[in-house]
Amino acid sequence: MPFARNTRQPGRITSSPSAQTYQDEERNAFIRQLESIDVHRVNKIYKKAVDAEKVITDPKYVADIIEPLPVDACESVVNNPSNETKWREVGLEAIARGEVGVLLMAGGQGTRLGSSAPKGCYDIGLPSHKSLFQYQGERIARLQTVAETTHKKPKGSVIIPWYVMTSGPTRKETEVFFENHKHFGLNPENVIIFEQGTLPCLTMDGKIMLETKSRVAVAPDGNGGLYAATRSPLSPSDKPRSVLTDLSSRGVLYSQIPSSSAYCISKQADCAAKVVPKTSPSESVGVVARRGDKFSVVEYSEITKEQAELRNRKTGELMFNAANIANHFYTTAFLRSVESFESELAFHIARKKIPTVDLETGAVIKPSKPNGMKLEMFVFDVFPFTKRFAVLEVARNEEFSPLKNAPGTGSDDPDTSRRDLLAQHRRFLEQAGARVRGGVEIEISPLVTYAGEGLESVKGRTFTKSGHVENVEELDALL
Repeated sequence: MPFARNTRQPGRITSSPSAQTYQDEERNAFIRQLESIDVHRVNKIYKKAVDAEKVITDPKYVADIIEPLPVDACESVVNNPSNETKWREVGLEAIARGEVGVLLMAGGQGTRLGSSAPKGCYDIGLPSHKSLFQYQGERIARLQTVAETTHKKPKGSVIIPWYVMTSGPTRKETEVFFENHKHFGLNPENVIIFEQGTLPCLTMDGKIMLETKSRVAVAPDGNGGLYAATRSPLSPSDKPRSVLTDLSSRGVLYSQIPSSSAYCISKQADCAAKVVPKTSPSESVGVVARRGDKFSVVEYSEITKEQAELRNRKTGELMFNAANIANHFYTTAFLRSVESFESELAFHIARKKIPTVDLETGAVIKPSKPNGMKLEMFVFDVFPFTKRFAVLEVARNEEFSPLKNAPGTGSDDPDTSRRDLLAQHRRFLEQAGARVRGGVEIEISPLVTYAGEGLESVKGRTFTKSGHVENVEELDALL
């Protein structure tokens, strides 16, 4: 590959020292990138992905039978709310013992929302204008407080470590955002930001693509990259330390949130999924089901119209009703075990329009049709390998309001997420015995309540003004 040379021969144009320095840095960065790529692994991943795709597209291929979840495979807090109270107690006990952590997948940018920042930095337009990251952080802080109070632990003694998985494009900005917001009141030592891996983009015949003449085109390895990322060094200067070693050193046994953690602990599950009831047979969402004799997430495109419309004769509920919301539970032992079967997982091929470079001229090529592939693993690809899998059905209006469309779309956008969150806060007040007049919108900080607890003082009161509160006392101003 040609590089400019800084020669001092008469009659020849030479590179300036600054230009030469830049070229040297660019070349060295390229060499480092090339050295970091495990070409043998990339070739294996490519071959397995292509072979798997050939198998399932072969006309002679007989797919595993797709069946609804067995009745005993899923429990619900929708049809049996008392379960939630019971499991929450178990969850708070585990938190108080320091056995629960939170894993957050935050590698995406807010591109669809009209933002170039990490999606977690996004403000959905709440009265407080808190970001998604801040809401998550304050919910963790509140859980720590509730566990301390419930189990009479000293203030500040209960810790829920927060592991935030970013991607290459979002890591630095995420770290700066957390620092600028003082980690939302959490101890920085207990907020661990790490990065998912990347894989080179490949041509349709499996050759590594260049983004420029001195940089390989790469893409994140999908949200299923979570598993490999938990084994990777958190820092080049501290290679022995990873998310997995940090979990172990802290004595964290489970990763997720209380009600699901408690349910899964009681089931002795090593991996589990939260689901919500589908809104309709045609809702475009994957469902947790059985593929052959294994648990799996089945994409809506894999289910026939007749299957999607099947209903339970006794309850009238859809048979394929367990909509996946990418909210999962893991034991630390299971996360550690993924490495033993990871080579059996086939990455998924996404054919994309990938900007590349003309090696002769150096000109950037922006293709008008897919010219290459990105290889991704999905976070739920491990489900078929679990020994003890569990499914917990939760209420959609309490736990799921997707945010994936631009403002003003009318569904799954900032306005609907804002609406759903404020409606939940209204329910918290009404369930505590208060009245909230029509049209009044009250945002309650997660630092005040996690799931409606701690609002006993509002019983019998009527709220007539909109606003947001950071402590219970501030509610007086909204009467």
